[in-house]
Amino acid sequence: MEQQPASNPPTAPDRGSARDRGSAPGRRAASDPRAAIETVFRLEYPRVIAAVARVVRDVGIAEELAQDALVAALEQWPRDGVPDNPGAWLTAAARHRAVDLVRRRENYARKLQEMGRDLQTTTAPPEEPADADDIDDDLLRLVFTACHPVLSAEARTALTLRLLGGLSTPEIARAFLVPEPTVAQRIVRAKKTLATRNVAFEVPYGPDREARLGSVLDVIYLIFNEGYAATAGDDWLRPALCEDALRLARQLAALMPKEPEVHALAALLEFQASRTPARTAPDGSPVLLRDQDRRRWDRRLVARGIAALERAGATSPSGPPGPYALQAAVAACHAHAPTYEDTDWTAIATLYGLLAVRAPSPVVELNRAVAVSMAEGPGPALGIVDGLAAEPSLREYHLLPSVRGDLLVRLGRPAEARTEFERAAALTGNERERELLLARADECRRT
Repeated sequence: MEQQPASNPPTAPDRGSARDRGSAPGRRAASDPRAAIETVFRLEYPRVIAAVARVVRDVGIAEELAQDALVAALEQWPRDGVPDNPGAWLTAAARHRAVDLVRRRENYARKLQEMGRDLQTTTAPPEEPADADDIDDDLLRLVFTACHPVLSAEARTALTLRLLGGLSTPEIARAFLVPEPTVAQRIVRAKKTLATRNVAFEVPYGPDREARLGSVLDVIYLIFNEGYAATAGDDWLRPALCEDALRLARQLAALMPKEPEVHALAALLEFQASRTPARTAPDGSPVLLRDQDRRRWDRRLVARGIAALERAGATSPSGPPGPYALQAAVAACHAHAPTYEDTDWTAIATLYGLLAVRAPSPVVELNRAVAVSMAEGPGPALGIVDGLAAEPSLREYHLLPSVRGDLLVRLGRPAEARTEFERAAALTGNERERELLLARADECRRT
């Protein structure tokens, strides 16, 4: 089996490619202003909300004001032409509305003092932001706010995809295979919780930052994991979710260049994403790591992963590596190996041993068992897997019987392996993976 991520993924299906959001608006503005507006809004949505949230201190209100700016653009751009810097126009227009809103509030005097000279401008908003660094700081604040620990993991993921990924409620609903009202309620409740709990729109420092940063990285990783190995549905991969998570990780690394675990997460996702072209057969069925044609791995992404991992090491010259650095090092071992058999499995087993100390979990131990099976043989690995049988968190985890079945096959016990593969097939929610597991069970039956 291909090694799975060291944390449990949530759920999510495919949608339109994120590449559609990356086209340059300037090339389309002259002939199709509405298309330019849609493209710019997709690209600039997080920055607009971040800039406005700094003024109103409420992400829900900030999103409404961002939508108001979009309406203004839809009214003015087709008539007056697309501005030279459409992203700055949207940001300034939304902030101008935020200023007007704050001025109408009873606490106008206090807000006026906080916002300083920004509130002194009552004329049309400027085309350019005052300071690009301020916008980036605002975006960083938005990241930490959307992933605040007061929210549930599901709410953090949905809100992150909404505010930072620019996804609509229907898109997120399709991603999580849940009804649209469910997603809408999660987002509304998340915004309300942030407001009622008076969560500060800020980047924490010291121990608070370390605690909050873990939540931010986990949400991005969970989004990627669901795209990398979908937990439900008919598709094995959902590339658009991987693209969204990878884009967020790169963005976070640019905003926080001195945080080693941020670079480590980016490295991990670059390495994992590099395998995407080889992970499915032409019919969409999964191709396990041992059977993948490594010539199809994206070497450009591998090079990016190596560079990001080096940056992680350079920003943390002393002290033990963090969990994402260790997982990225595991992925790097796979990336450097010309074949599955040539992989340095001893090094990978050691890395998982360190990860089990740094961030212990039953899933990490299961991954270590896979590495031990290749480094030392299936016998020692089976002992590790059997020791996990009583773990409550793995009771419904299909990869536990799947890995055990693979070890039993290698030990020459096909009848027992067949039972494990059938049990794993019954536990998985992904149709492609179920077909793969049942095929392996059938092989055991024929043996």
